Amino acid sequence: MKILTQTIKDLGDPSEFWEYFEILSQIPRCSGNEAGIRNYIKEEAEKFHFNIKIDKIGNLVVGISPKIIKGHNKKVVLQSHLDIVCEKNDATVHDFSKDPLKLKIIEKDGDKWLMAEGTTLGADNGVGIAFSLTLMKKIHEKQINLDSLAIDLLFTVEEETGLYGALGIDKDMIEGDYLINLDSENDEEFTIGCAGGINTWADIKLNYEKISDNFNDPIVIKISVGGLNGGHSGTDIHKGKGNSIKILSKILWKSNKKHSISLQSLRGGNKLNAIPREVQSIIVIEKEKEPLIRAFISEIISEIKRELGEKEPNLQINLDIINEINDNRIFAKDLKNKLLDILYIFPNGPISMHEEIQGLVHTSTNLAAIKMEENLIKIGSSQRSVNKFSQILIQERIEALFNLADLDIIVTRSAGYPGWDPNFKSTLLKISKEIYDELFNHKAKVKAIHAGLECGVLKRLLPNTEMISLGPNVIGGHTPDERLQVKSVTKIWTFLLRLLEKIQ
Repeated sequence: MKILTQTIKDLGDPSEFWEYFEILSQIPRCSGNEAGIRNYIKEEAEKFHFNIKIDKIGNLVVGISPKIIKGHNKKVVLQSHLDIVCEKNDATVHDFSKDPLKLKIIEKDGDKWLMAEGTTLGADNGVGIAFSLTLMKKIHEKQINLDSLAIDLLFTVEEETGLYGALGIDKDMIEGDYLINLDSENDEEFTIGCAGGINTWADIKLNYEKISDNFNDPIVIKISVGGLNGGHSGTDIHKGKGNSIKILSKILWKSNKKHSISLQSLRGGNKLNAIPREVQSIIVIEKEKEPLIRAFISEIISEIKRELGEKEPNLQINLDIINEINDNRIFAKDLKNKLLDILYIFPNGPISMHEEIQGLVHTSTNLAAIKMEENLIKIGSSQRSVNKFSQILIQERIEALFNLADLDIIVTRSAGYPGWDPNFKSTLLKISKEIYDELFNHKAKVKAIHAGLECGVLKRLLPNTEMISLGPNVIGGHTPDERLQVKSVTKIWTFLLRLLEKIQ
């Protein structure tokens, strides 16, 4: 990988896309903090004299009316979401509530890519926002002619935390013959279906004992797991990527079974829609047992690295002694044993594959986050399926697993979001395939994905609207390795313009 000194605004056509994308990177927009980016888009739309609607939860629609009125003007909705997944490396100092992203251009395998320093890039879904802003500007400046087409640019909030913007949208906000979702990440594919999902949290009350009551000569050790690739908990769930929480739970469970370690803390993971990359735990043991336990854990680490092989070449598992004991508490023995049992057997990864669509995961679950609060440990996971019954079934099994532990546990689950049934016979898909073949001399792939897209929610609101999802090449979504291929932006922009011209 080579870092280039080229400026972002000179990355290519359309230049407005890159200018807007650089501006977006300066505006904080984690889920739930979309006011700044919404206001910026609103101000741009007002400057261009377009119509604006904002609903009570913050979804924004910019309406572009046709200049040529026909008997029936086709109407298209271009849809993207305002929020991003705010993930960073542990060593990166960055406050997502106020700090701008630090962009860099790299060259990898002969192609130019845009990345951010130590954080997610926000191409998911800054790409969709930048395309929409570019379209607004070019229509206003009469650089493109879509005079007979009615266009709604829909920007939703809180997509990344559960599609909450789409789920709560005012039913009078949008309508259209076609909807183009700009949240896909492969420029050779059209997505026409997706899985539904649900999030599950288990809050476990903590009971403590004193270190001084259990050890004569204690030593405190921090075990940390890092260096993993991470990834999207839907589209990457079947790729064999390492899950930091599952890795550490294996080390802790085996060490506890063999040497009866004590547990003081356990924290890791962040977003429920991301495969966790980092986690750490603090354990307490008798000092005289340290060499024996270190040797035992080293054997487990070797086994884990053999299992993951080349898929996780940068995996790091470190054991560091903490010299000062600042907390005299450890988890009560019964709580510790049952908690480690839960984490060790907790299902993670694909549960089943789709019987009809080759390579598509049918049902999955992701053990995503462990957080500690005062007297409480919280375990978060996400479940996905193309079938609502299967989605609920795996969530109920996880709830049953927590109940078996016979601890003081409260399990809650989100309302969830629906899947999107593929329509291989839609007119929009037919036109898209023809244009793609004509422009690029090969056929686009048509697929459904094991991830949530807002199309599944919006389809309930607009049952007669034909929908498709597309976008440029983005790799490493929901991780600090996220990157956007430069030439792919031009490709999708060219396709998008031709598609809009065709359907007007």
